[in-house]
Amino acid sequence: MRRGNRQAATHGNRPRFWGRHAVIAALANPERVVRKIWGTREALGALELPPVLPITYADVADLGRMVPSDAPHQGLVAEVEPLDDVWLGELLDRGAEDRRPLLVLDQVTDPHNVGAILRSAAAFDALGIVTQDRHAPPESGTVARAASGALEVVPWVRVVNLARALEEIAEAGFWRIGLTGHARQTLAEAMGPQKVALVLGAEGEGMRQNTEAHCDELAKLPISGKVESLNVSNAAAIALYAAVTRKED
Repeated sequence: MRRGNRQAATHGNRPRFWGRHAVIAALANPERVVRKIWGTREALGALELPPVLPITYADVADLGRMVPSDAPHQGLVAEVEPLDDVWLGELLDRGAEDRRPLLVLDQVTDPHNVGAILRSAAAFDALGIVTQDRHAPPESGTVARAASGALEVVPWVRVVNLARALEEIAEAGFWRIGLTGHARQTLAEAMGPQKVALVLGAEGEGMRQNTEAHCDELAKLPISGKVESLNVSNAAAIALYAAVTRKED
């Protein structure tokens, strides 16, 4: 589920998004409440904005002081309300009649990685992502920027207990495949025709032992020995591609 009052890179409890893709996607999402928007005259002039939305014209330097120092705001900053909670049972019901893959992230905490994974999830039409509530980043400008609009369209479920969530995912008919470098078989060998939940571990540490124990199979990506491992967001993108392009039989 999403927690509506979570602290983010925020003003008070409200995240601030920046950059054209993140701000435009937030404005286009009927489930997102945008409270304020700041921008240059050029950037704001290119948008169709609701007449009731408070607008402040600002120069580039002023906008730069509203976001992290390295943030490419592209002339736009918006203050938003976090999205409402999405429940795991609700998400699983949505995927009952199709084979869209589900992503489960075990303590992936880097907001850039989570944002990039959301973007890949949108690109490959994943059912959604599931993270542990206490060990995942909140909605923030960094996540939204890295997701390039996907934060608004990919369901993000936060759960208290990841092992219990994996049990519920199995009961919904998903084959749970944990990605780890020490697996003996490749992802292609582990996948059958059934729905799959792809489980990925944290940057560096990988999946926790209890998470692995709640997977039906462990698998690896067939990378060469020239590199030890892939960034978790790259691994997620490759795994999603493999899941959506597998044969039906």
